[in-house]
Amino acid sequence: MKGLYVHIPFCEYICHYCDFVKRVPKNKEMVDEYLIRLRNEINTYKEHFDSIETIFIGGGTPSMLTVDQMTYLFDSLQAIKPIEYSIELNPESYTHEKGLLFKKYGINRVSMGVQTFNNDLLKYMNRGHKEEDVKWIVDDLKSLGIQYISIDLIFAIPGQNLQLIDYDLKKLEELDITHVSYYSLILEDKTYFYHQYLKGNFKPMDEDDEAIMYEYIMDKLSQMGFEQYEVSNYAKNGHYSLHNSIYWTLGEYIGVGMGAHGFINNYRTYNERGLPQYLEHFTKEKVLQTEDDKLQDELIFGLRLTKGIYIPYVEQKYNIKLLEKYPQIQDKIELGLVKIENDYFKLTRKGMMLGNQVFMLFIWNT
Repeated sequence: MKGLYVHIPFCEYICHYCDFVKRVPKNKEMVDEYLIRLRNEINTYKEHFDSIETIFIGGGTPSMLTVDQMTYLFDSLQAIKPIEYSIELNPESYTHEKGLLFKKYGINRVSMGVQTFNNDLLKYMNRGHKEEDVKWIVDDLKSLGIQYISIDLIFAIPGQNLQLIDYDLKKLEELDITHVSYYSLILEDKTYFYHQYLKGNFKPMDEDDEAIMYEYIMDKLSQMGFEQYEVSNYAKNGHYSLHNSIYWTLGEYIGVGMGAHGFINNYRTYNERGLPQYLEHFTKEKVLQTEDDKLQDELIFGLRLTKGIYIPYVEQKYNIKLLEKYPQIQDKIELGLVKIENDYFKLTRKGMMLGNQVFMLFIWNT
């Protein structure tokens, strides 16, 4: 399976926790100029159009585009006929008219940035929507025949507790949707929260409290019929994100747009992160991947999946013996972070909370 990621870097405002490539546009013309260049970049990959099976339009905030701008963007992609066609949206910039456009152009999966249903926490994170906005958008999308709907939620927000997590989970259940991505709040460089942290005005949640929340979420989502198929992703009835699964299984994907990454024809591609640079030339660098590079990624990304890594496949593909190449795996087994079960190498529940301790093992060894 081959994917196409399309990055829309524009936002109406900047969330306090976000470190993605984004900016608030000065005017409509700036966005229009970007979309023209984006179409040009998309067309440089025409030879791949027939083999692309997933499209994911992310950001930034793709839903902040006007109807005319969205139409231009969707027209730029119309020659591609994906199985899964996803777009991210923020509740405050969605309209029924935009939903009609999604349906017209074949978008069949929507990922909505909700983060929490608590209005005080939404304000604290500088989000622009309210709890009540989410339900009507889900209902509207369903009325248009868009059934594959996912929301993003965040836990370990300062001031959050299990009661608030429980409220978010109850609201999620009421939506009756098939997918949720549930992330812990990570303090990222170059964000408002990080600058506040440096000033002593932001205190991250205690790690033990964060672990308790994570376990609570995993248990509750399981009771609600969600299968955890990746460290932060849960689906009902096997409705996994096909596009994101490409990343986790080391599949090929093209990245277009400012700051986008790709993995195609054995090269990692990295686009320019600054708008003036991107408008001048798309790609910042292309890096040929060695076998060690690919093995490292295969192990790190593959371990994010709850099913883990099928050891015979990896050993044959890379001509290695996993435990001989990485004898420290035994230490992680004894610490209860990983296990080998039916020829699958996977994180334990404890390991899911402390995954970086396992991932570093492969980075140090390659």
